[in-house]
Amino acid sequence: MCGRYIVVSKLKKIERIFNVKFKGNIPFTQNFNVSPGDKVPIITCDDPGEIKLYRFGLRPFWSKKSMYLINARSEGDNNKDNDLQYHGILGIKNKPSFRKPFRSQRCLVLADAFIEGTNNEKLNKPFVVYPIDKLDRPFAMAGLFDHYIDENSGEITSSFTIITTTAGSLLRLIPHSRSPVIFDNREDERMWLDKNSSVVELENILRPSEEINFNAYPIDAQIKNPRLKGHELIKPIGDRLIKEYDYVLHHDIELMGMGMTTSRRRKLDHN
Repeated sequence: MCGRYIVVSKLKKIERIFNVKFKGNIPFTQNFNVSPGDKVPIITCDDPGEIKLYRFGLRPFWSKKSMYLINARSEGDNNKDNDLQYHGILGIKNKPSFRKPFRSQRCLVLADAFIEGTNNEKLNKPFVVYPIDKLDRPFAMAGLFDHYIDENSGEITSSFTIITTTAGSLLRLIPHSRSPVIFDNREDERMWLDKNSSVVELENILRPSEEINFNAYPIDAQIKNPRLKGHELIKPIGDRLIKEYDYVLHHDIELMGMGMTTSRRRKLDHN
């Protein structure tokens, strides 16, 4: 499950990395606790060159009641035990809520990091999961979107969900059994947004992969409060799951939130 994540990159950086543009006056601010109901930036297959602000938590176009479908399992109703060796049918394409979006309403969900809790304690024991190299932020997660039109007011709700798959080795250390589908190359991102991509091609890029460029550390459970959005939420309260080393600036390193480091370079005395 991925019910919380972080978007803090400046708009100019997002535009440059994903070759997109923000159009109009978009009221977007840093959010260290993206929660269901928040409007955040995504890139849709309808307008792959533009950033949209959609609500986190998908409401299908046919739904008669308000709902927030924050995650969509790539396996659908299959693999309920989260078997890490599962290579069977990805049933997401057959689920009523996701059947149409999977075929024609796909999107990239932009993030700098995401939050996962343990399998048993959930967000009572949360971790920030982030790319080790800050150059890899923001990154894109696989998502689906839909538009709901209120019959009485005509108001349109544009919303999205994040696709999940079985966890790699890093998240299993938390331990957590699910992971958002994270794209690690531009080719897969383009294929996901390409309306001409085949079902087989789409299924292949939803398969589990190792989070080799990611790390995680524990944070306070106050992240559960969706009204809190500040940077203090991601302050570490424990060690990282995997030790990090700076092999170039390897002296006086001070580890900070989300893998950032401050270092002072020292000259070697060869005399």
